[in-house]
Amino acid sequence: MLKMPHQRYGADYSHRRSPTTPAGGLPYRLMHLGNESSLLAIVLPPAAAAIAVQEAWADGEAVAVIDPRDPAFRIEERLSTLRPTEVLDANGRREWRDRDGEGEPVAAGVAAIVATSGTTSEPRWVMLDENALEASAFAVHAALGIDPIDDTWLACVPLTGVAGLAILARSFHTGSPLIVHDRFDTAAVARAPQQGATLVSLVPTTLARLLDAGAPVDQFHHILLGGAPAPPGLLARARASGAHVTTTYGLTETGGGCVHNGHPMIGVEVTIDPKTDEILVRGQITMSGYRLDEPATKAAFTPDGALRTGDLGRMLPDGVLQVGDRRKDVIISGGVNVSPTAVEHVLLLHPAIRDVCVVGLPDPEWGERVVAFVVPVRKGLPPSLADMRAFAQSRLAAPELPREIRMVDEIPRSPGGKLLRRLLPR
Repeated sequence: MLKMPHQRYGADYSHRRSPTTPAGGLPYRLMHLGNESSLLAIVLPPAAAAIAVQEAWADGEAVAVIDPRDPAFRIEERLSTLRPTEVLDANGRREWRDRDGEGEPVAAGVAAIVATSGTTSEPRWVMLDENALEASAFAVHAALGIDPIDDTWLACVPLTGVAGLAILARSFHTGSPLIVHDRFDTAAVARAPQQGATLVSLVPTTLARLLDAGAPVDQFHHILLGGAPAPPGLLARARASGAHVTTTYGLTETGGGCVHNGHPMIGVEVTIDPKTDEILVRGQITMSGYRLDEPATKAAFTPDGALRTGDLGRMLPDGVLQVGDRRKDVIISGGVNVSPTAVEHVLLLHPAIRDVCVVGLPDPEWGERVVAFVVPVRKGLPPSLADMRAFAQSRLAAPELPREIRMVDEIPRSPGGKLLRRLLPR
């Protein structure tokens, strides 16, 4: 475990908001480098990576964090697509190159490059500039009423994803102390409030584990819950335990959560495309683009500059955003749009089902059929298709009922808790 107070690296940063010029311009080193900056790939364990990230930001460098526990070939693949100018790992810092040549610098102002979760396709590298990270950090603190003197962030989510990186950015830009865990451990997180942690980001799976263990979740001032939709009853259960839970919606391209409890943060505008029902986001928090992929960057924005999230949603009369499925995940069966998330929420209520993921597979009669991949509570006693359909028929319309059930040992998820439907056996 690493605890980083206001006093960092032998210098007191508590008096400054960020490594900017007095006028709020670019960091000093970025100004000196002109139109480009170096990109440092950090391949270190979380505690060491957290220090390296904040030191790099203090020097005005862009960073990308890669998990050193990944297989060597996977790390090389990530470096090859990222193409950093330098690498920092257990062997020290060095210039990076492969058989295709040297790495490529980033545009001045880019502070971090983060891989998407890859829920519907291979991960992409998202570029987030310093202004986006700073705007997001202060918006979160303003929305939650966080005191950077009295409140301490706990980072127990992977720093390789946007949720972990956003915590580092909040600590860096606001001066909030930071505690870093090497991984999520139920017992360690349960003890964290005794060590000063008051703020934590969790995904539904990890919150459920804490509740199952009887952890004192009420001792956190705020729990940000995101990464995936919360299963039925989880929020009620958490709040009944005294937890102060704020649900968040966002994506890597928005620097993490930009909507809290259905309401956009300060400086964020959310609209719904009237033709497609896609959620569109505008604001300083949106990405600069995808690393080395101009066509994908162009396709990610509307002509007037709104970010296409790829998520379906609607705005309720009281102004609350209701988030649906990924557009690519929606199942069309017999001409009817089926929400896999809605089906999953019902099936998770079945007493014999521990985990489930619903997808659409090609069907000659229906176009797509609803298929449920199920992890049973007891491995030798899976529910039958007939039993599952009978259980769900009072809660789901006929086109939503699964037409096939497949047993699996585990549902694939990203480190941030998102379902990876594309990795299920087809």
